Amino acid sequence: MKRTGRLLLVVTLVLSMMLCACSKDSGGSGNTGSDANTGNSSSSAKIKVGVVNNPPSESGYREANVKDMEAVFSAANGYELKTAYSQKNDDQLQAAQGFITEGVDYLLISAAETTGWDDVLKKAKEAGIKVFLFDRMLNVSEDLYEAAVVSDMAKEGETAVKWLLDQNLSEYNVIHIQGAMGSDAQIGRTGALDEQFASNKMNKVAQQTATWDEAEAKKIVESVINSKASFNVIYAENDGMAKGAVAALDEAGITHGVDGQVVVMGFDCNKWALRELLAGKWNYDGQCSPFQAQIISDIIQGKRTVTTKTIINEEKGFDAKSLTQADIDNYGLGE
Repeated sequence: MKRTGRLLLVVTLVLSMMLCACSKDSGGSGNTGSDANTGNSSSSAKIKVGVVNNPPSESGYREANVKDMEAVFSAANGYELKTAYSQKNDDQLQAAQGFITEGVDYLLISAAETTGWDDVLKKAKEAGIKVFLFDRMLNVSEDLYEAAVVSDMAKEGETAVKWLLDQNLSEYNVIHIQGAMGSDAQIGRTGALDEQFASNKMNKVAQQTATWDEAEAKKIVESVINSKASFNVIYAENDGMAKGAVAALDEAGITHGVDGQVVVMGFDCNKWALRELLAGKWNYDGQCSPFQAQIISDIIQGKRTVTTKTIINEEKGFDAKSLTQADIDNYGLGE
């Protein structure tokens, strides 16, 4: 019995040692697996992107732009997206500083104003954060950003004004409704028209900002109508403001569009606005593409090389007399 007991004890000890060894091996394998998982987690870690933008409520263009950013810089595409929306430059600057403090990998900016960004962009550079501009340019040194994917706002204005001159009106009495003052879009779309005012080729009946707002644009036109001033052109720097202007004309019984008393011009090419052109109620709409996200993503992921700091979206203007439904389907924004 003693010998049998000793034998059982030995067997028990051997089994215990084997179990202990297995336990250690299992723990080692587990650690290796954990390291592998950590490695996988690291290799699939989300790229942190902070986007400073204008709010989607600003316009149909901006709504499309915001949706495009959210679709491209999604978790499914390997990104962790942080967003901040404001039409106030100070709010945007504060949001950008917050993203820098949080340690995003990339900072994307569509600025409310072209100035005031130097210090923030310098801090981003010092922190190793790469900056992309989209939609709008900034008055900063090119070494502070990787690339700017933008529309040529000045060209948009030039194209629109050239179209207007080509209409050969007997006189040009213009109500000019501007966007948010100091924004790249406002500066660009205003420039060519200001040249016409300065040369006296066109008469400035009114020039006032509605800050992209439809209701404010309506008030501006109502004020001109009430003043009894003569006008035959409304040049609104986005579709929403053109819509507000037209509402004022309709209430006053003033005809507009093709064969109307007043030429109506807008920008952005929302589908609903292009339908107004197709119906002959408006005369012109300038295209402004809101789709910059994929270009930036391709650069971030090494699928596209930056050969020039400024990447321009190709755009055109549309005339009510030549616009087709196919144009609306191909170029219109929203529904």
